Amino acid sequence: MKSNLNVPKKIQPILDRSFLPAVLWNRAYAACVTAEPRSLPLVLALQRPDGLCYRHELRILPHTGGNVVLNLRYVERILKVLLWMKGGSRILVGGCAAIADALRAIYAPGGARAFDVDLIGRKVFLDTLRVEACRIEDVPAAKEPTVALGRHLDGCRIGFDLGGSDRKCAAVIEGKVVHAEEVPWDPCFQKDPQYHIAGIRDSLRRAAAKLPRVDAIGGSAAGVYINNEPRVASLFRGLAPADFDHHIRPLFHNLRQEWNNVPFEVVNDGEVTALAGSMAMNDNAVLGISMGTSVAVGYCDERGRITTWLNELAFTPADYRVNAPADEWSGDLGCGVQYFCQQGVARLAPKAGLEFPAGMKHAEQLIEVQKLMAAGDKRARRIYETIGVCFGYEIAHYAEFYRIRNLLILGRVVSGRGGEVILERAGAVLRAEFPELAEQIRLRMPNEQDKRHGQAIAAASLPAINQKAR
Repeated sequence: MKSNLNVPKKIQPILDRSFLPAVLWNRAYAACVTAEPRSLPLVLALQRPDGLCYRHELRILPHTGGNVVLNLRYVERILKVLLWMKGGSRILVGGCAAIADALRAIYAPGGARAFDVDLIGRKVFLDTLRVEACRIEDVPAAKEPTVALGRHLDGCRIGFDLGGSDRKCAAVIEGKVVHAEEVPWDPCFQKDPQYHIAGIRDSLRRAAAKLPRVDAIGGSAAGVYINNEPRVASLFRGLAPADFDHHIRPLFHNLRQEWNNVPFEVVNDGEVTALAGSMAMNDNAVLGISMGTSVAVGYCDERGRITTWLNELAFTPADYRVNAPADEWSGDLGCGVQYFCQQGVARLAPKAGLEFPAGMKHAEQLIEVQKLMAAGDKRARRIYETIGVCFGYEIAHYAEFYRIRNLLILGRVVSGRGGEVILERAGAVLRAEFPELAEQIRLRMPNEQDKRHGQAIAAASLPAINQKAR
């Protein structure tokens, strides 16, 4: 077996022709496995400190000769997706000790994925990320949560969303918004945690003043939240680590106590966006993708519930070429953050023939590209066409891990005519390469009313109310 694969694609991203879609590489590898009668089973399990366990079953080529490189490439990239999609700090590799050994070296403090080891292990799960080999029969069964969040509209509720420039809060009675407001704030680089605490308290009190009582509180914010605790969040990045641990991690538990221990749930804002889209469309299996400063993602499953998964797909691989662009934060190659947000626009601009002043922020470059697009500039259009083609292939990649009927697309990158081009080219890729997905997945963009009131209602609907306690 060769140590590389021939992976042709039917539609070329005009400014990024060497782009190697993860989904096509994975399918080419799977075809080799199917044709190999000696192929082997392999099972990955990701365990969390709270006892949850996610299990993923694969088949690999015989782990000899040139297959070794292919197998490791395949399994490591799948593991990278699972780590940032579902999360876990203990990784069990069942069926091939040699692959487990190689992954252990990669996912080590001094290894190629040291960033993932530190952020997912230490910061997200407050644990040491480790890789262990075992027999397939010793891989534990999947254990996913049975308690679902969202879609509870009874009673008097508060819903809030904490953004980088404003905090939104709404009062909701029996599913109807009776009060909603946005209060400007600037939390990201504040050094005093009392700034954040006082601001959130203020929004809750202002909403509560519009209700006869408060039965439940639900909220959303950017970042990773585990059991109502922020673990990694840009809103608090100006705080010293000790202040974050002492004041912010227990923040929402403390607020719940202040509000007479009413049901209180806080999750990632992407999850609430997906839930809001599901509720507005009256349909489920929604994957929400926001292309803005980064790539924010949320998922609402086939039952109409959000999950406890991480869904941080900015860090998952979209491009398998060996010289793919590097993520400036994690150092990994070909991650979605380099393709489907402001960074992707800035990366493609020079290839399109656009020159911007040195040091110009990505958000400012996006604004200029949008102006050129509105004026009919062909260079700007090529940027959006390229993003759209790459995104079409990445939608098919997402569909290998998520059950999707509706893909909700929003964010500054898809505003205006450029967003229409992105959707058109993504749809063209699905029709040409993945006709079954083109039939299955609807590409949708929310309207402004759905984004504002829908988000508030969805956030407020997160907690279930104990009827006996009312």
